[in-house]
Amino acid sequence: MTRIPRVPLALGLAGLVPFVWGAVTVLNDGLAAWGSQALGPRFVGPYVQLFYGSVILSFMSGVLWGFATKANGAQAATGYVLSVIPALWAFFMTGGGPTSAGLNLIFGFAGLLMLDFAFFRWGLTPRWWMRLRLLLTAIVVACLAITVI
Repeated sequence: MTRIPRVPLALGLAGLVPFVWGAVTVLNDGLAAWGSQALGPRFVGPYVQLFYGSVILSFMSGVLWGFATKANGAQAATGYVLSVIPALWAFFMTGGGPTSAGLNLIFGFAGLLMLDFAFFRWGLTPRWWMRLRLLLTAIVVACLAITVI
């Protein structure tokens, strides 16, 4: 693996803010109250994590679709099929209460990491891809775990 370029790293880390903010507001009632009043109740605790997590899984489906365009034949077809799984997972599995939806997001991000690895092994991603995805996924899963425990 090679070093992660600055821009993708900075954007990836910035994309963690809603997950970290949600976890912090779960742990701190005062900050949750402030955030709810200042930003609205949908932007604190599990609510911001669940909505944003669904958006990110859908976004990552698009990223994987883009990687699939680099493949040919059966590998391309497999890549396209696999690329839609995160978005479908988010759509079907994040309803219900915050605990079950949060757990399903954890499973979704773990599954996404496996898909990332498959596309990486097929040589369709940048060489630094898994280093970035491991870092981001670990933080996302940790933040979601704080919320569902």
